[in-house]
Amino acid sequence: MKALAVATGIVFWTLVLGTALLAFFPGSDAGEPVAILQIEPATAPGDGAPAAPEAALPPEESEAPAAEPTPPAQANGNMELPPGFGVPSDAPQAPLVEPGRGTLVPIAPGGQSEAPPAPPEAPDDAAPPEEDPDQQGAAPATTPGMQQAALDTQAATPPPPPPPPMPESETGSVTLPAVPVAELVEESQYGPLPKVAADGRRSIDVYARPSRYAVAKAGDPPRIAILVTGLGLPNGPAGDVLKGLPAPISVAYGAYGRNLQEGVSRARDNGHEVLLQIPLEPNNYPTVDPGPHTLLTTLPPQENMKRLQWLMSRYTGYVGVTNHMGEKFEVTSASLTPVMEELKRRGLLYIDDGSVKDSTAGQIAGAIGLDYSVVSVQIDAGNVAKQLAELEAAAKQRGAAIGVVKATPATVKQLADWANKLEGKGFVLVPVSAAVRSQRQS
Repeated sequence: MKALAVATGIVFWTLVLGTALLAFFPGSDAGEPVAILQIEPATAPGDGAPAAPEAALPPEESEAPAAEPTPPAQANGNMELPPGFGVPSDAPQAPLVEPGRGTLVPIAPGGQSEAPPAPPEAPDDAAPPEEDPDQQGAAPATTPGMQQAALDTQAATPPPPPPPPMPESETGSVTLPAVPVAELVEESQYGPLPKVAADGRRSIDVYARPSRYAVAKAGDPPRIAILVTGLGLPNGPAGDVLKGLPAPISVAYGAYGRNLQEGVSRARDNGHEVLLQIPLEPNNYPTVDPGPHTLLTTLPPQENMKRLQWLMSRYTGYVGVTNHMGEKFEVTSASLTPVMEELKRRGLLYIDDGSVKDSTAGQIAGAIGLDYSVVSVQIDAGNVAKQLAELEAAAKQRGAAIGVVKATPATVKQLADWANKLEGKGFVLVPVSAAVRSQRQS
């Protein structure tokens, strides 16, 4: 009996102690680990206990509002604690690196990490979130990638090509730059238009045939330039009509016909500089019609500008513009002025073929500073020799003179024979652009 009583007592006290332990350390039916608590006497509110220090936050989150302290009667997971127990807020907290951000997040009491408070939403005009507020106003850091991008940009912008070499003589061979030169092209709804390059180069500078007589100097021989017109116009001759023409002679193409760029490029390959011949309204228009897109005095400037741009977009590589007809248009300054201003803006020169007695082109060109000259002698097929002699006389008198002639096989042959004897007479044959420049300096 005594042994039975001892065993019963052991079982009884084992149950009592087990029940007491379960009361204070309840397990989890879901298999959760038992919470290990550091037990200390609870501090009643208002008895003067010092406030628990805040957990240290990383520098970028130190200005975020501090989280409210956990009430003494609660632990993590909202688990209710018995009276007289509490979780100390000043317990040591090890930092935890939050995956994906690389920031230090303090461990809250109970072993779970506290998510940092969400930053306030930035206003619409706020700086981008990746910008450090402390670095606002400072120069942006240069990364190796940025340096490489800058080098790539510089490499993608080649320096301007050197000018074509000066020929050994005015009639010598010279290789003109291939056209178009990208820096001199503006793309438009009609096609490529000439423009002044960012470095100031113009079509008159780049596309011109080089000449040592473009700068007038004392003692230079009289300069004579010839402009052969009529190619690329309705009923105009084929491009091979220029075969045998001396290289310093300039040629003008209109804006009509097929394969214009091919013809212009071939002429330049043979050393000829090229001008664009544009149709202007004659007195008896439309009985006499210079061709489609003729510039008219009855049209507003905006419409004439569209027509001019269409004409200029037919090919590239010309140094300037000359007129085809225009007895009425050239005497109407209100119509001609916007055209001349557009030519200057695009880096072109203007040659007045001299067919309009009261042309206002010279007055307008002088007022706006456009590179300009007027033809001294018009050469026709019936009086070539006589008119070439007149051209020589004008060159002696003025220092430089320009003649214009329509392209035909017969006139081209006469020009070639005349040019071969010109140097022996004390003259020099130059491209039209050189005559324009030298006249401007005289």
